[in-house]
Amino acid sequence: MGGGRKRRRQRDCSDAPPTMHPRNRYASSAPDFAALAALYPSFEPFVSVSAGGGRATVDFTDFAATRELTRVLLLHDHGVNWWIPDGQLCPTVPNRSNYIHWIEDLLSSDLIPRISNSSETVRGFDIGTGANCIYPLLGASLLGWSFVGSDVTDVALEWAKKNVESNQHLAGLIEIRNANEVPCSSKSETVAEEAVRESTSEPVENVVRSIPPILVGVVKDSEIFDFCMCNPPFFESMEEAGLNPKTSCAGTAEEMACPGGEQAFITLIIEDSASLKNSFRWFTSMVGRKANLKLLVSKARAVGASVVKTTEFVQGQTARWGLAWSFIAPRKMVVRSSIPGKVHYSFMLQGLHRGNGAFQVLKSAEAFFCASNLSCKTDSLSFSIDVTLSDEQTEAAILDGDDLSGSIEDNSTKLHTGASFRISVFEQMPGTLLIRGSLLNKSLSGTFSSLFSQLEETLKLEFVSKAR
Repeated sequence: MGGGRKRRRQRDCSDAPPTMHPRNRYASSAPDFAALAALYPSFEPFVSVSAGGGRATVDFTDFAATRELTRVLLLHDHGVNWWIPDGQLCPTVPNRSNYIHWIEDLLSSDLIPRISNSSETVRGFDIGTGANCIYPLLGASLLGWSFVGSDVTDVALEWAKKNVESNQHLAGLIEIRNANEVPCSSKSETVAEEAVRESTSEPVENVVRSIPPILVGVVKDSEIFDFCMCNPPFFESMEEAGLNPKTSCAGTAEEMACPGGEQAFITLIIEDSASLKNSFRWFTSMVGRKANLKLLVSKARAVGASVVKTTEFVQGQTARWGLAWSFIAPRKMVVRSSIPGKVHYSFMLQGLHRGNGAFQVLKSAEAFFCASNLSCKTDSLSFSIDVTLSDEQTEAAILDGDDLSGSIEDNSTKLHTGASFRISVFEQMPGTLLIRGSLLNKSLSGTFSSLFSQLEETLKLEFVSKAR
C-alpha cells in the first residue's frame, strides 16, 4: 500500500535538513547510479548524465526506471531477487529502510518489555504487503526478522509469494497471508463509517465500501508479534493520488486509495489494536500527512494506549511520519515511598546533529506533553515549557497515591493552582543540550518523575539515536 505527497520545506542556511536514519546504508552515501549502470546493463538505459560528465540521474516519473532501480538496489546491496508487474506500487529502498530501522529502535528500547511468551526471533506483521513485499524482504535480509505479510488482491498475493520464493535464503522467514479469507465484521464497517465521517464532507453511503479485515481475524488466535507495520493508502481517490507530477503514479486502487484516505485506514488499525492489545508489543503505521498525526495520536490515546511515539522519515525532499503505540505498561514505573520526591530532574542530549538544537528539542517536548492531554505554555525566548495538569488530572494523581506529604482530604481542598512543572532546555555547547525539569506542585512528585522519565526516553530515541 502507499502513495504520498511531497512536502515543502522552508529553511534558512542555518537550519540543516533532517537526515535519514543513521543506520540506513544510504544515509552517508546516496546510490551511485553511474556505477550501478556499469555493473547492471539492464539499468543503464534509465540513467542520464548531463553534458560535460555531470551527475548521473534517474527519471523518477518513469515507472520502469524506478522499478529497475529498486530491483538493482535490492540485489546489489541486500542480495534480494525482486520484481513486480506493471501497475503495482514501486517502493523506494532508502525510504522503506528508514521505517525498518525505526522499528528496530523501538524494539531495542527498554521502554516496553517483550511479551513474555514471544520467541527469540523478532516477528512482524506487514499490513498490505503488496506485490513488492518490500518490508518483509528488507526486515528479513537486514535483521533476520520473520514476517507475516497480508494482502487482499490476487496479483499482490501472487507476486509477493513469487518474491519470497525467489529468495530461498529468506523464504523460511516470510509467510504471505490472504486477508480476504476472513469475513468482514460489522464492527470494522462501523469504525470505517465513523472514520470517513471525520475525514470527508460527502455522505457516508457514497464513499464507504467494504474494507477487508486489517488485523482482527487475520491475526490467528494465540499468535504473538513484536510489531505490526503499514504503508497505508494515503489518498481518498486515485484522482487525488495522481496530482503529484514529480513521481510515477504507479499503484493499484487498493494500494493508493480508500474512503477517508489514510486517516480512516489508520483509524481502523487503531480500533483493531484495542482488540489485540496483548498480541503485539508495538503497533505502527506510516503517515503521509503531518496534519493527520495529531488526530491519530489522540485516537491511539483514546483506545487506551500506554505509550505513543512519533518520528519523521526523510528521503530527499519527501517526508513521511511514523506513528507507534503500545498497550503494554512501560517498564519504568514510579516507585512510591514515604520519602519526599525530588523537585529537580535533568538529563543530557549529546552528539546532536546540526539543526537539532534547543528549539527543535523544545517543540518535541511540547508535542510529548500535548499527546498526553496536558496543557502546555511554551516560551520560545527562555526555551521553557510550563506544563499544567487539569484539576481532574491532579485529583486523579493524588488519589492514585501521588500525595507524599499529607492525607487525601487535606490535598483535595488545597489543589495547586498554576503550572504543575516546568521543562527548560539549555545549550551547554554545540551538539549538547541539558534538559531540566522543575516540580512546581509538590503533590505530583510521582507523576512528575514518571513523565520526566518518559520524556527522557522519547527525546533520546528521537534525537540521540539519529545522531549515532
